[in-house]
Amino acid sequence: MTVRKNQASLTADEKRRFVAALLELKRSGRYDAFVTTHNAFIIGDTDNGERTGHRSPSFLPWHRRFLLEFERALQSVDASVALPYWDWSVDRSPRSSLWAPDFLGGTGRSRDGQVTDGPFAASSGNWPITVRVDGRTFLRRALGTGVRELPTRAEVDSVLAMPTYDMAPWNSGSDGFRNHLEGWRGVNLHNRVHVWVGGQMATGVSPNDPVFWLHHAYIDKLWAEWQRRHPQAGYLPAAGTPDVVDLRETMKPWNDTTPADLLDHTPHYTFDTA
Repeated sequence: MTVRKNQASLTADEKRRFVAALLELKRSGRYDAFVTTHNAFIIGDTDNGERTGHRSPSFLPWHRRFLLEFERALQSVDASVALPYWDWSVDRSPRSSLWAPDFLGGTGRSRDGQVTDGPFAASSGNWPITVRVDGRTFLRRALGTGVRELPTRAEVDSVLAMPTYDMAPWNSGSDGFRNHLEGWRGVNLHNRVHVWVGGQMATGVSPNDPVFWLHHAYIDKLWAEWQRRHPQAGYLPAAGTPDVVDLRETMKPWNDTTPADLLDHTPHYTFDTA
């Protein structure tokens, strides 16, 4: 069984294996296919039209499936690898261990945002940005620049306390747990972290930065925590809702999985803390 661990507790060997699997997916071209998919849904998901990956109830199950596909790709390179998660309510500083040169590398230089250390730096030659929103071909970050503070645990707990999964109008204007976690309303959890990292993470091609996967693994963990706190509160909407994915409707681009199929993560992986 795959166990997703807090990145802060990874061993040196686990970090090395995770990075090596990322680099192999990048070298083979498989990595960039995930960036392309994510960007297509960021562009296509709109508040007043069809929406699947973002601004919608299926934000959480869509990303759960997306992460599962990516984790399986990593495991096809190295079966021992699992996606780590980044608890940004604890590891809140640009000096936190995940930004060290032996793991993800640090922030970008001031003049152009280019990441200059770690395995994904342009100077390594191993991480060219080919699916991009502009002409820059290097990984960029600006940690703590676009927004100064990452979410706190108190803010996380305030969102986990919300009793209803989602509600009309089922978009970025909705009240409820999903939209407050996604960050279009309230204390802004998920979206704020993307902006705090900056660079490609603040765009539709955010998976270009490997921290995307650690961030979303933690968002996925928070969904699991919410489910445990509210066992009677299920995914909504149930049926008959235009433009969004109902409980038993299949999700693009896979068209073989429904939110109902993904409510329980435990057939696929567990977390190091329940």
